[in-house]
Amino acid sequence: MSDHTSTRRRVLQGIAASGLTVGFVGTGSAGSATTYVVTGGSRRKLESAGFSVTRELAGGSVTIVSGPEDAEGELDSVGGVSGVTEDFEVDFAEPIAEDHTDDAAFTDLQWDKEITDTFEAHHHATGEGTRIVVADTGVDGTHQDLAGNFNEELSVSFVNGGEEGPHIGDSGDHGTHVAGTAAATGGVGVTGTAPDAELVSVRVLGPDSSSFADVLAGAEYAADIGADAANFSLGAGPYEPRANSDGLRVATQKVMQDVARRGTVLTVSSGNAETNLQQGGRFYVPGTVQGVMTVSATGPNDEMAFYSNYGTNEIEVGAPGGGYETQAKTVDPEADVEYPYPTNLVYSSVPGDGYGWKAGTSMAAPQVAGLVGLIRELGPDMNVKRVESNIAHGADLVQGRSSPELGAGRINVLDTVERVGGNGGNGNGRGNGNGR
Repeated sequence: MSDHTSTRRRVLQGIAASGLTVGFVGTGSAGSATTYVVTGGSRRKLESAGFSVTRELAGGSVTIVSGPEDAEGELDSVGGVSGVTEDFEVDFAEPIAEDHTDDAAFTDLQWDKEITDTFEAHHHATGEGTRIVVADTGVDGTHQDLAGNFNEELSVSFVNGGEEGPHIGDSGDHGTHVAGTAAATGGVGVTGTAPDAELVSVRVLGPDSSSFADVLAGAEYAADIGADAANFSLGAGPYEPRANSDGLRVATQKVMQDVARRGTVLTVSSGNAETNLQQGGRFYVPGTVQGVMTVSATGPNDEMAFYSNYGTNEIEVGAPGGGYETQAKTVDPEADVEYPYPTNLVYSSVPGDGYGWKAGTSMAAPQVAGLVGLIRELGPDMNVKRVESNIAHGADLVQGRSSPELGAGRINVLDTVERVGGNGGNGNGRGNGNGR
């Protein structure tokens, strides 16, 4: 068993304005029992061993179960089981700094949409007829720039070791900000990348804590409801290779690959630890598994932001996340930059019909989720692999697809939709995409 409080401390990484929003990880539980993520084995065998099955994922190859504390050895002995990870909780810390306002009509502050030619792309596609899941802290679906797109009936919560519950709004403001970046209608204040896409909130981060089992259950739910894209602006790690001894990475990959196979494009933030994810076999979940699009963050100058994780063959594309290549340049009011703090951050919706600035790879990933909506409007039967290929081919700044900072490059929304709309990037077969 790995020591979750020392050798396996996990951090949920997001940036709010000039500082990291960070939480530490402990042992997770569902009710009075301990929750485990199990790879392999069968429901019948697990239940015969005395464990309660909460949810089966990836066609039954990964299972969320509950049982006694310190039962990893007992689970390991069940026939067919190849990995056991004790579920872990993720707690949010308070943002170091952020900037909110209740004013509206701020399209001119959306440098992120300008630099990616998003507004011009809306002459070709707006995401109409597509569905985007925001797996996060929840979404305030009553916000004036989200209400027109929001599907409350399909919105749910997973905040108790993979157990499904009702939608109850945003437990903070992170999910609402992410949702606006992806698909705000532009009716009042800000415009998302896919302003006519349907938004579904899948809350996997609770008001106090949440667990990684909820993240996996939320991904499966996105596929169950036929989402075109599911955005996960969250993650844990990076870890040394030995931290995978209990199969955490394998279980995550099985679930994410199955979701991609079923037709949902998974966009995931690369994390904010300023870390080379390729070096020394380190991994970051769910970002560094096959089946997802891992997104790094760029600033208004098209350089990778100082906080962003990176790594050759680990980043699919970059997208605007806010900030500059150094923290000092990002927050120093005397810095000689075109977009001073906070206007070099990403502006989007926050609960209560408000708006705010945030920066992080959390803000970069939903830019790509929205772009998936535009592509799927133009090519509704396009499989996941083809969608990702079109995004890569439409990106700017990089030759090839192996930049350690930006993968295939910083997304260009207009170039991508023109490529797809001109039939140069169309593909057939909605499922059977293997992601990376």
